Amino acid sequence: MKTTLLKKIFASCFLLTFLNVPYSAMAQEDLLGTIKEDESEAKKDFVQATFKGTRVINFHTSEVLGKRTLDFRISHRFGEFNSGSENAYGLDGPASIRLGLEYSYDGRLMAGFGRSSYQKQFDGFVKFRWLRQTENNSMPISLTLFTSAFATMQKDPNKASSGFDKYENFSSRMSFVHQIIVARKFSPSISAQIAPVMVHYNLVDEFTDLNDMFFIAAAGRVKITKRLAVTAEYAYKLRDFTKTKDYFNPLGIGIDIETGGHVFQMHVTNAFGIADNQFYPYNTSSWKDNGIRLGFNVSRVFTL
Repeated sequence: MKTTLLKKIFASCFLLTFLNVPYSAMAQEDLLGTIKEDESEAKKDFVQATFKGTRVINFHTSEVLGKRTLDFRISHRFGEFNSGSENAYGLDGPASIRLGLEYSYDGRLMAGFGRSSYQKQFDGFVKFRWLRQTENNSMPISLTLFTSAFATMQKDPNKASSGFDKYENFSSRMSFVHQIIVARKFSPSISAQIAPVMVHYNLVDEFTDLNDMFFIAAAGRVKITKRLAVTAEYAYKLRDFTKTKDYFNPLGIGIDIETGGHVFQMHVTNAFGIADNQFYPYNTSSWKDNGIRLGFNVSRVFTL
C-alpha cells in the first residue's frame, strides 16, 4: 500500500512539473520578447547616402567615408568656354588638377590631404560626423564639422621688382577653412545641405583687405536613376572683403555616375580653383561672361 501511495505522489509531482513547463517557457519567451523589443526601439536606423560621395562638385558634403575606407580622388578643371574655338573652348587649358587621398577608420572621423596644381598648394582636412539623420526622424538632420588648412608653395611673383618676399615667413603661406554642414535627405531621390563657411588668410594682397571671409554654401542632389544623379552647388558671399578686385560667387551644375567602386562626376562650374580656400573667396570667373568650364572628379574607394 505504501508503494501504491508513493507511486501516486510521484505521478502527481511529475504531472504538476510537466504542466508547469509550458508556463515557465512562455514566461521566458515573453521576457526575451520584451528585451528584443526594447533593443529594437533603442536601435536607430540611419538614413543612407544623403549624397553619393564626400563632394557635391567642389563643396564638401555631409558624408564621411565608411569604416576603414580609403578614397583616392582626382579632380580636374579645364579652361574657360569664352577662350574660343582656337582653344577648343577651354579643353586646351589652362587647367587645374588636384590629387587627394582620404581615409576613415570608424566611419565618423575622416581625414585627408591633397596637392593642387593651382598656386602649387598642399592641403589637409579633418571631418567629423556629429549627428546623423534617422529613418524615424528622431534625428531629422545630419550635421558634420569640417576644418582644413592650406599652404601655398609658389614663389612671390613680385619679389624681383619689390625686393621683398611676402612669403618670407611660412605662416604667410597659410590659410584655413571651417564649416558646419547641415544636411537632410527629404526622400529617396532628393537631398540638400546648407553650411556657414569661414575662410581665413594669414596674409592678404592689400592692406585694406579682410583676413576673414564668410559665406553661406548650399547644395542639392536629385537622383534620376539608381546610378545617375543631378547635383548643384552655390555659395553666397556675406560681405565684401576687398575693394580692389571683383570676385564672383561659385556656382556649379553636374551629374554623378556611379560605376561599382568608382563615382564619376562631370560638371560645369565657374570655379577654377579646386581647394576650398580658392573657390570660395577668390573666384574671378562669371557665368554671365561665359567664364565657365568643364570639369570632372573621379573617386576610387578601397576597403582596407
